[in-house]
Amino acid sequence: MAILASLVWMCPLGEVFGVRALRLTDGVLQVADVPCPSAADEALVRVEYAGICATDAAILNGYANFSGTLGHEFVGVVETAPDAGWVGRRVVADINVGCGACCACAAGNARHCPRRTVLGIRDRDGAFAEFVTVPAANLYAVPESISPLAAVFTEPLAAACRILEQVAIPPGSLIGVLGDGKLGQLIAQVLRAHGLSVRLVGRHAGKLRIAEKLGLQVQTADALKTATHRFDVVVEATGRADGFADALRLVRPQGTVVLKTTGREAWPLPSAAVVVPEVTLIGSRCGNMAAALQLLAEQKVNPLVLIEAVYDLADGLRAVEHARRPGALKVLLRMASAAVSED
Repeated sequence: MAILASLVWMCPLGEVFGVRALRLTDGVLQVADVPCPSAADEALVRVEYAGICATDAAILNGYANFSGTLGHEFVGVVETAPDAGWVGRRVVADINVGCGACCACAAGNARHCPRRTVLGIRDRDGAFAEFVTVPAANLYAVPESISPLAAVFTEPLAAACRILEQVAIPPGSLIGVLGDGKLGQLIAQVLRAHGLSVRLVGRHAGKLRIAEKLGLQVQTADALKTATHRFDVVVEATGRADGFADALRLVRPQGTVVLKTTGREAWPLPSAAVVVPEVTLIGSRCGNMAAALQLLAEQKVNPLVLIEAVYDLADGLRAVEHARRPGALKVLLRMASAAVSED
């Protein structure tokens, strides 16, 4: 453990090259020793935990043509930063890094900057590593009341919050969330926390039981196989092409379908199913990190029930294999720094 601790403190000085990272190179995933990341105008964050999500799995299947260190859901502690006030603080980070010069960035909308980099997804190494560099403008301090294991969910929780930034949902509306996986469960919790009537629709009895224990209303996908026009708003969080078709079938005329998942598989768009009932389609991606942290601090959502396994970074390949199993819930990577802090 002393050796691990020495790596943690020597790395910011650039004196060692033994920083471990889970990297995708030429289509091959491996745990490798790499130089400690360094960017003079960015914060260096010592990662504690990182979450493996469906986007990471999609990247391994060729989505985004990414090469480098994966991972964008993380929590860590700032080691160095241009503003010394960040040093020593536990943080999470917005994953989109804009160019700072375009119209989107001027409007504070780096997620749509045409030259953006995205942590672990687009032209920027991610957080499946002992250290990661992030612009200080992307950092959010984690309140002490939030554990690191809960804080690692901030980014996907923010994506769930994004729905309420985009859709004005009148009181009394019924919302169907399709998909009982990690994202679907977080979305259902967020919408319920805002006083909305939500039904989580899924195919897995075990996952639906988790949601029921949290007080969520659930329904099996089989029970709605032939149903139509059940919901005012439908959130598609299955990641499957037939999930999109189900959403169009289940939304009421003049309702809204929110699309939350990405992948390489083409989604058929039957125009009559959208035009005739005047359905509104909304793509939805990253959201407000501060809002997500507030929900965690107020304990209005409980992400910990979604953790299925925690692996050390050295077992990263096994962790990814686990996370890619059909029906798997959240799998986390634990870095050496988290092991030191836990002791």
